[in-house]
Amino acid sequence: MNNLISFRYLAEYFLFRIIIMVLQLLPKSISLKIISNTFLFLGKFSKYNSIAKKNCKIVFPNLNDKEIKLIIKNSWINLGKNLFEITHLNKIINDEKSIEIKGLSILEKIKKNSSPSIFFSIHSSNWEICVPFLDHKGFKIGAIYRHINNKFFDKYIYNKRTEALKSKNSFYTPKGKVSAREILDGVINNKNIFLLVDQKDSAGNLVDFFGRKVKTQTGFLKIARKYNLKIVPMKNIRLPNNKFQITFQEPIEHNNINITDDKKMLEINTIIEQWIRENPQNWLWQHKRFS
Repeated sequence: MNNLISFRYLAEYFLFRIIIMVLQLLPKSISLKIISNTFLFLGKFSKYNSIAKKNCKIVFPNLNDKEIKLIIKNSWINLGKNLFEITHLNKIINDEKSIEIKGLSILEKIKKNSSPSIFFSIHSSNWEICVPFLDHKGFKIGAIYRHINNKFFDKYIYNKRTEALKSKNSFYTPKGKVSAREILDGVINNKNIFLLVDQKDSAGNLVDFFGRKVKTQTGFLKIARKYNLKIVPMKNIRLPNNKFQITFQEPIEHNNINITDDKKMLEINTIIEQWIRENPQNWLWQHKRFS
């Protein structure tokens, strides 16, 4: 059975590489349109489309079916674009015109601070640009990612991520006990942390999110409190011309002994709820966030 799974994974990977090779021969705008519409078509017939609709109705209970379908449609399109963009992530990061920055003064102020910070964002727009962007801005950064079951895809995407990094002091680490140790070692060695904090964490605490108590990661808040680290909201949206806008918001403190990790996480959830409401078409609705 393991051999059959490995063969399937390999076949899927080679098919993906062939498709990407063909798409790279075409103008970028055409390639993006092809792959995003393919994702949209296939996504409609997958179980994840139903998950996305249920999630969207929880967040937007007053929207009708047509409005919900439009949000999910654009979410699938965004996801397809993300897949193609990972193949040339390095080019996106090195193109100064591809990413518009807001809150640059906040970022520069953080950079002058001698202690590291925790940057957080969500699965919105193309979330893969966040870590290399910070790295290119001179931040030594460590980021946790969820590994992909298909080891060929996992290695490919990992290589694309690391190729986009400018500094050898920045790194990616797969979620688990090893990553927790590497992230902590990074903080001790004056490295920053980047996290995507919107997905379910089965080992997390129950914290309110869009009116529902859901399993939420809060471990990073213990690190923030222990080492007195600032927590920096990093909003990321996709612009209509397939460029991106990153907004740095004022850092959050977590040094008040009377405020629990869960209460601070509720404050963070309030921020990301606003991001999702403002740009629902950018968010990854297809994961089981409210289960």
